[in-house]
Amino acid sequence: MTFEYAPAPESRAIVDIKPSYGLFINGEFVDGNGTSFKTVNPATEEVLAEVAEASDADVDEAVKAARRAYTRVWSRMSGAERAKYLYRIARIIQERGRELAVLESIDNGKPIKESRDVDVPIVAAHFFYYAGWADKLQYSGYGSTPLGVAGQVIPWNFPLMMLAWKIAPALACGNTVVLKPAETTPLTALLFAEICQQADLPPGVVNIVTGAGDTGRAIVSHPDVDKVAFTGSTEVGKAIARAVAGSDKKVTLELGGKAANIVFDDAPLDQAVEGIVNGIFFNQGHVCCAGSRLLVQESVADEVMARLKRRMATLRVGDPLDKNTDVGAINSAEQLAKIRELSEIGESEGAERWSAPCDLPANGYWFAPTVFTGVSQAHRIAREEIFGPVLSVLTFRTPSEAIEKANNTPFGLSAGVWTDKGSRILSMANRLRAGVVWANTFNKFDPTSPFGGYKESGYGREGGRHGLEGYLKNTEKGADA
Repeated sequence: MTFEYAPAPESRAIVDIKPSYGLFINGEFVDGNGTSFKTVNPATEEVLAEVAEASDADVDEAVKAARRAYTRVWSRMSGAERAKYLYRIARIIQERGRELAVLESIDNGKPIKESRDVDVPIVAAHFFYYAGWADKLQYSGYGSTPLGVAGQVIPWNFPLMMLAWKIAPALACGNTVVLKPAETTPLTALLFAEICQQADLPPGVVNIVTGAGDTGRAIVSHPDVDKVAFTGSTEVGKAIARAVAGSDKKVTLELGGKAANIVFDDAPLDQAVEGIVNGIFFNQGHVCCAGSRLLVQESVADEVMARLKRRMATLRVGDPLDKNTDVGAINSAEQLAKIRELSEIGESEGAERWSAPCDLPANGYWFAPTVFTGVSQAHRIAREEIFGPVLSVLTFRTPSEAIEKANNTPFGLSAGVWTDKGSRILSMANRLRAGVVWANTFNKFDPTSPFGGYKESGYGREGGRHGLEGYLKNTEKGADA
């Protein structure tokens, strides 16, 4: 029996996208002194809105507002009082969850079921979690004195989630914030600014300035910013580290990755295949910790690939607002060009390419879920972060060989291990040079658990008690790093 496909689109009516947006400084939306740029729906190439691009003078005004709020209000407020605002923000996020999810999918391109069921709940959970820490900082092990003004720059792959990962611990610790969202995905950050107004957050505690690289550089280099937090590419992370070298600014960097997803021959293969699919095709592969390298034991490699291709053939690529969609749109034309370039290089290097059969929409930025087999460690697709729905497959014979191949990368953000043996999981986790190791699962996030990497994947941790360290002075000796 066959069935015709019936779309189940989410309504856009719940979202009111304004023709133009200003900057959010000192609790108010202002026009700014710079130019403006367009934000585009990647699924349709439709221009959604004109957004102000903050100038150096605008950034300076935002930092001054944050400093006033820090000195006069926020740092003087008790932790219990700060917690009330964080709890209020968390509840408003839950109440406006559908609106946030729809706007995130429109501006970013990710499937609505991911923004609705993953992103927004995690965002609310982070504010709830760090609200609970606000009056207990003396028990953190990292002191209880805030740093001052935090300058935060976030990427386009998880616009709202990265905002929560940055803002929630900063406010809980008593800092104020100047945040820049990515230029291709500013709209949910600006909606969050409205939520701050709705929560009656004191003016200047959160400031949101939109723009591109120059705006981010102005925040990072501003002399009155005490803390820099950045999530994005390793190249930009290195530039930030150089820019703040010699200053007393505290820095955390969460950068790129090239995670190994390791499947042993005793693994539950159907479960592992689901984990492989989630690991690389979740959010179109726009995930720093994506399992973009599949390491599969030789004895089950053919079977795993056969099951994986069958599963990939069922993935539905298309309208992000359709509740049936599994893989949405690539975020921008520039990112699509990079994915295509590296995929073509993979073919030229001799790897065998297979893409899931699917009809891609005529408009927008799209790339079919793709897997490369016959990949060696020397191939660029096995070494460079593609940041798209592209999986490179390598094989191994022994656990030691799997460890060697998994660690043979300049990155060290995450890894996955699939096996029936608990002792093997522990052994692999201790030997893998990765900040996060998932066992028989992948891409699971929780506000109570720290997240971060080694090597070119950055330093510092976000989430959990460890996420407080980057926003507090007087770290106690012996505290966990």
